[in-house]
Amino acid sequence: MAEKKKVELYSPQYFYLCAIGGVLSCGLTHTAVTPIDLVKCNAQANPKEFKGTFQGFRLILQRDGAKGLVRGWAPTLVGYSIQGLCKFGFYEYFKFKYSNFVGKENAYKYRDIVYMFASASAEFIADLGLCPFEAVKVRVQTNPSFGRGLSDGLPKIWSGEGLQGFYKGIVPLWCRQIPYTIIKFVAFERVVELFYRCLPKKKHEYSKGQQLGVTFASGYIAGVICGAVSHPADTMVSKLNKQSGTDGLGAASKKIYAEIGFKGLWKGFAPRVFMIGTLTGLQWFIYDSFKVYSGLPTTGVVVKK
Repeated sequence: MAEKKKVELYSPQYFYLCAIGGVLSCGLTHTAVTPIDLVKCNAQANPKEFKGTFQGFRLILQRDGAKGLVRGWAPTLVGYSIQGLCKFGFYEYFKFKYSNFVGKENAYKYRDIVYMFASASAEFIADLGLCPFEAVKVRVQTNPSFGRGLSDGLPKIWSGEGLQGFYKGIVPLWCRQIPYTIIKFVAFERVVELFYRCLPKKKHEYSKGQQLGVTFASGYIAGVICGAVSHPADTMVSKLNKQSGTDGLGAASKKIYAEIGFKGLWKGFAPRVFMIGTLTGLQWFIYDSFKVYSGLPTTGVVVKK
């Protein structure tokens, strides 16, 4: 059997493989947690009906049966696959470019700033791909009479509201996703580094399986933190995307806040933090597993002990 050709770090093939890893990482995990996301979105958008996590699951099962728990899976799969491709692919690209721009020594010394700008730049682009599918997903999940899924929901928004219907939630989405992604990547990189500082051996002395264990634990911790920070903006995205009409973003946001208040921004907090912690841990695990399969190193700097 021919030996797999080694991929040169930071080559076009390297960034391509990182992008494919992102597709698998985000697309598969977000689709897998569709039932939790469904209850979370309804707790945010329909709090009078969905008063709690378990009550929400029971309500969906009574109303739509087991198939109701996967409502919105198609826009979720497509949207988050596109987002993952851009999020991870561009993160690796921008991290490399920004590190070269400031120089090797400064890139290590100020690595948190490099991670922050690289992840923010990547997420800004990724959300442009995600936003239309997020709009369809939320509308289908929180208003069952609107449509069955992607095939009928997408053309319905386009015919009724045009491009604005897909992108009216882009600013709240950036407000949710960019801080989330900055923390997701900075916290992950730092927690990985902390693990290897505390462990008795250097990173390269551990097996790939052991390194992937560190990856999952670090991702879970990072996910809990960023899920908490980004939750109010996530609630606003759910509320905005549920509504139809052509109100401007500012007017619509003020109207929603007047209705729900500060406390309402935290509806669905528990299921989302659980979901995001699990999701982020699995995302990093899948991403790094694909990198290992492709002959690439796991994510995280080699720490100086």
